[in-house]
Amino acid sequence: MTQSFDWTGPVGDVWAAEWARTDRSFRDLSPHLDAAILSAAPPGPFRAVDLGAGAGATALALASARPDADVLGIDLSAALVAVARERAGGSRNVHFRAGDVLRVIADTPPADLYCSRHGVMFFDDPAAAFAMLATRSAPDASLVFSCFAARAANRWAIEPAVALGGAADVDTGVTPGPFAFADPAHVEQILTRGGWIAAPPRRVAFDYVAGDGEDCVADATAFFGRIGPAASLLREAPDRARAVAALSTACAARRIGNRVVFPAVAWIWSAKRPAGAGTP
Repeated sequence: MTQSFDWTGPVGDVWAAEWARTDRSFRDLSPHLDAAILSAAPPGPFRAVDLGAGAGATALALASARPDADVLGIDLSAALVAVARERAGGSRNVHFRAGDVLRVIADTPPADLYCSRHGVMFFDDPAAAFAMLATRSAPDASLVFSCFAARAANRWAIEPAVALGGAADVDTGVTPGPFAFADPAHVEQILTRGGWIAAPPRRVAFDYVAGDGEDCVADATAFFGRIGPAASLLREAPDRARAVAALSTACAARRIGNRVVFPAVAWIWSAKRPAGAGTP
């Protein structure tokens, strides 16, 4: 996945502390992804791996919907894995491991289904990573994941950052990160090189819920101060009080009732590993 210092230290700790608000931000997208994962799951008992499982939402949803599945969630952050394990409680068909996804997969049985909620955009070498997944998959295995579409369509990534002096038209390219998989042509090429046959991706517009409740603006301001592009700008701001006020104004502009909602768009990809295929 990303270089280990990105997730095994303070960054992973922040995401672990903010798991509930992060899950909330994907609340409108997750049902679409979960349905796509279930649709790709084979009949009868099967083994699934959640790539970059974070605090476990996707793995837990799959394990709950399919008690006959053996679900493994993997994440670099030990802090996030600790949260996922706590959320799993006594569930016997879902497990979580901390470590590099590809190294863990190399030591586990082949999977029938790989899935991910916004985790695969962080592979250092995505083509090689998907090829590795293909070699560690059962015949006719499936791969389902979500990723952000273009940054311009994801206002949560633009408006808070612009309020703090960031640029509106940043070219994110294909460098590992939130928008590395924004271009479907690029992703299809990567999957093909990795030995997967991809269906056309599904474009899903969703509400990115940044704040909720009576103090939803303060909630959203605190969230963006910890997670996302605005967080680093806020840390570097020479006048923090003024920066927080500007961020709060940007959040207030997106208030709808007791929620702060930013437009967001994601792709949901589904791919198959042909039965009997050789090494990519």
